[in-house]
Order: sequence, then structure tokens, then C-alpha cells
Amino acid sequence: MKRDPNVIFEGSIPENYDRYLGSAFFEPFASDIAARLHGMPPRNVLEIACGTGILTRRLRDSLAPAVRLVATDLNPGMLAFAQGKFSANENVEWQQADAGALQFPDSSFDAAVCQFGLMFVPDKESAMRECHRVLNRGGVFLFNVWNSIECNPIGRIAHQTIASFFERDPPNFYELPFGFYNADLIRGLLQRAGFKAIESSLVTLPCRSSSAADFAIGLVRGNPVSTAIEERGVDVNVVVCAVSQKIAERYGTAPVESTMQAWVWRAVHE
Repeated sequence: MKRDPNVIFEGSIPENYDRYLGSAFFEPFASDIAARLHGMPPRNVLEIACGTGILTRRLRDSLAPAVRLVATDLNPGMLAFAQGKFSANENVEWQQADAGALQFPDSSFDAAVCQFGLMFVPDKESAMRECHRVLNRGGVFLFNVWNSIECNPIGRIAHQTIASFFERDPPNFYELPFGFYNADLIRGLLQRAGFKAIESSLVTLPCRSSSAADFAIGLVRGNPVSTAIEERGVDVNVVVCAVSQKIAERYGTAPVESTMQAWVWRAVHE
């Protein structure tokens, strides 16, 4: 089955994603997720859709050294980039894995975590069931997803500016990360997977970039929207400049400070 091009993070995308969006978007929420595991503490942790290893780094630094940490991602390019951040003697296991068909035995982990990855999984119901299956009784599934694009102004600026270059069939990448926020839908998926004690919280954190120009590089070249732009015959550099200009009009050229908003979910295998 052909994969959705919006979920293929390969080539130069992982590096641009990590360099230009990592500290701005993902590190603040990674700290939030890691802190929520402190009270357990787990003996073994599965990370799903680890991307470039931003949450992986936080988890490894905050968990006891003996805790088993398994980091997985479907994209080999993201996984390879993440591995490059860790030394050989750090206790991290790496595995390419599909969240909807995990290659782990039942009851293998005390915690499963996922940072901004479930939005990209085509079969979310299977992913929820798989997380429940690989968790021990009492195990915790902890994940975050972006709130709507209306609540995330930087993402909205990028999406609208990119779309302005196309009279028809504009790239729809940004509908994916900002399209999985409906609380009733998510709670229903978790319940059908067998989870109990389901909780959610709305978290707003600052996002900061050194400049509008750097932000724009990440927003265009740090995800598969750049591939879609190129395939439609538009110069990606021109789009990057336009996104930079729109961000600067609202937030100034440097530094740029705004906020991002996400839902954080916690569910228990009972």
C-alpha cells in the first residue's frame, strides 16, 4: 500500500525539522511529557514515533539509567537522525516500527509515550489497541496532540501562506498535525482499545525562534510540505521567504515569540 506523502519525513527534512523547529515547538512539550512520568517510575518505556529524538533525549536524561527505553519510528531517516544524538553506551534501543502493528510481545512495557505522532498514524484505532496490548496491567499511555490550527498561530500562518501560492489543490500537510484534537473522538478510541482512567489536559507553552527566517525554513523545509510544493512546480525558497515575511509582520523579524497549544492525554491499562 502506498504511503501518504504527508507522513514521509526523509532526505533533508529530519535535519531541518530538528534544527529549526526542535527547540521552538517540541522541546517545551517534551519536558512536559517527561515530567509526567516522574511519579511512576517505570522500569521500561516504549516511545512511539520518536522523530528526531527530542523527547527521547528528555526521557533518557530524566529516567534512571537502568530503565529500558525503546525508541521507534516508521521513517528510517528520522530514526537515523535521532540515533546520531546518542552515544553507544547510552541505554536506548532503536527500532523501525509501525504504530499500528508493533513488533513487541504483550505486556512488555510499563509506559508508552508518543509526542505529536498519533496525528500521522493512518489507523489510529489500531495504534491505540497496540499500545494497550504491549502495556502491563497498570501501565500508562501518555501522549500529546496539537490543538486546532486556530489555536496555534504560527502553524496557521504557515498553512495559509503556503496555500496562497496555489489556485487549486494547495498542499494540505498542515491539516494533518492540527487535525486530531477532538476530545470525544480520542476518548472513544482509548475506551474501545480497553484503556481506563482516561484524563486530558490542555497545555499552552511558549514557542520561540531566533528569527522569522529560521522559523520559516523549519515550517516549510522541515516537513513533507516542501515535497508537495516542489511537485507542484513552485520555488520552495520563494515560499520560505513569504512565510518569513508573514511571521515578521506579526511578531517581528528576530527573535520570534508566540505560543503553541496541545492536548496531553493519559490513559491506564487496568
